[in-house]
Amino acid sequence: MNRSLDEVNQSIATEGKKTGFRKILAFLGPAYLISVGYMDPGNWATDLAGGSQFGYTLIWVLLMSNLMALLLQSLSARLGIVTQRDLAQASRETYSPFINYILYFLAEIAIAACDLAEVLGMAIGINLLFGIPLIYGVLITVLDTFLLLFLINKGIRKMEAFIIALVAIIGLSFFFEMIFAQPEMGKVISGLIPSLPNKEALYIAIGIIGATVMPHNLYLHSSLVQTRKFNRSKEGIKQALKYNFIDSTIALNLAFFVNAAILILAAATFYKNGMFEVAEIQDAHQFLAPMLGTKWAPILFAVALIAAGQSSTITGTLAGQIIMEGYLNLRIQPWVRRIITRLIAIVPAVVVILVYGESATGKMLIFSQVILSLQLGFAIIPLIHFVSDKTKMKGFHISKITQITSWIVALIIVSLNANLVFDEIRSWLETSSNPVILWLTVVPMAIGFLLLLLYIVFKPFITKAKLESQNHLPHNFELNFSQSETYDKRKIAIAVDFSNADEKAINSAFELGGKEAKYTLIHVVETVGAMFYGGKIEDYETTIDEKLLLEYQEMLMQKGFKVDIQLGFGKPNKAIPKIVNEGGFDILVMGTHGHTGVKDILFGTTVDKLRHKISIPLFIVKN
Repeated sequence: MNRSLDEVNQSIATEGKKTGFRKILAFLGPAYLISVGYMDPGNWATDLAGGSQFGYTLIWVLLMSNLMALLLQSLSARLGIVTQRDLAQASRETYSPFINYILYFLAEIAIAACDLAEVLGMAIGINLLFGIPLIYGVLITVLDTFLLLFLINKGIRKMEAFIIALVAIIGLSFFFEMIFAQPEMGKVISGLIPSLPNKEALYIAIGIIGATVMPHNLYLHSSLVQTRKFNRSKEGIKQALKYNFIDSTIALNLAFFVNAAILILAAATFYKNGMFEVAEIQDAHQFLAPMLGTKWAPILFAVALIAAGQSSTITGTLAGQIIMEGYLNLRIQPWVRRIITRLIAIVPAVVVILVYGESATGKMLIFSQVILSLQLGFAIIPLIHFVSDKTKMKGFHISKITQITSWIVALIIVSLNANLVFDEIRSWLETSSNPVILWLTVVPMAIGFLLLLLYIVFKPFITKAKLESQNHLPHNFELNFSQSETYDKRKIAIAVDFSNADEKAINSAFELGGKEAKYTLIHVVETVGAMFYGGKIEDYETTIDEKLLLEYQEMLMQKGFKVDIQLGFGKPNKAIPKIVNEGGFDILVMGTHGHTGVKDILFGTTVDKLRHKISIPLFIVKN
């Protein structure tokens, strides 16, 4: 398995720091890259709508959303720190290839939708600040792909510094906006007390919560924490978890400040003056100068918007690389990956602006949030399953209380997002001139996503129950050993593949050598990663295969046989001959599946290719 973001993985040393502050400082950084996803242009519309329509009363929703985000991001960081896998890699090692391809496809769509929101936000900011037409602003955003490539080549610390600088620009811009707006602090504090004035407020609250947790942030955080190199002892992992939680707390509270500032700005300007319908970013910018009496208010607003779009699009594109490499175990040139991600976002933006005009950007932003809502459950639910797994987490699994809390948060977020998606689909059906097409396309897709979501929720529970009720050995087979000791060759290799063929192959080998011979069980790991990286691979399948070989060895040694084990990597017809020829064996015993013809094409013919590459007898046992 490739290391997550291999070019910067474990590139920052945290050991050898003389003071506790320097130690903490070495871990700080990843969560700031995450925090920009919580203040991206996609969140601005819901914050503006909440503040302009209901004043300060929905600040508590932002606080609750922030606490939910902190919990989920801490789970993501825990997964990366403990397992040294990002969320995409963990999914690939857990689910079947078919399910993983679907999850990958959904994640890519979510990345494109997220990138679409960032591109539009940044283009709107450029348009508002410099008067450049929106279509050109969208095209200009291609350039930041090369900025990302430049930054990551300079090292992850330089990228973190750049993002933190952009976050500081956003924070300072809204700090001055607060001074200009002069909000009523008493009402700001009372806004932290939960209340919902009416049904419309509930709808806005759902939008705020739904836009809070970005699925790509969960993939990204589990990867970025792996940029820190630290002592992998139990104490070292505990320390890394603590410092990363501090990092997340500080960074996400900054994101909360920005979102609250946008809502408060809208409340102190638009709501206060009876302008309850200001939800478009362009409208908010236009009205700030006359409402606050200073030309700097709209300028700072546009600058903050550009910084938010720029920072968010860098992290979103980085998440695209993590998802491709994690789900597919496929590496392509980083600049190619980033250009592809950016083009997927820019092309629909350009087409819609050319066809429908600049007024359609608001609808595109909403559409991007609906797409993100569809994908969110497919990131949150596997994450909770993974960090609850005692085996995967090596003793660092989350407690029962945290599990229950996480599932409640997941239920709330997924339910609210599902409600948002349902409302949007219903709206499309009611307003469409040809609803039949939607009934034949969008509705079946939504039902399919729901079924897949239920599968992901319940499959780990079912699998765990089955494993607990079964023997750990494949197929529960029992070996019937012969006591024959007539063969004079004493070093025997046995190829095993954890199928029913193993039983006959091992029994036949024991008939040849008896209890005086020395046996070596050979198994070949055939994953794509094993083919490329050989013995350096550390994926889940390798771990499981090694565990099964050890169980074989222990069982056979208890029967009185002398047994060694050896793992090979890559294609069996190459790996097995290499092990056999280097090991000085007298004979190789192999079981077969007994297939011919078309099945040979489908499953391969290892025996035919292997027998010409070894210099010892090959004993084939037909299953």
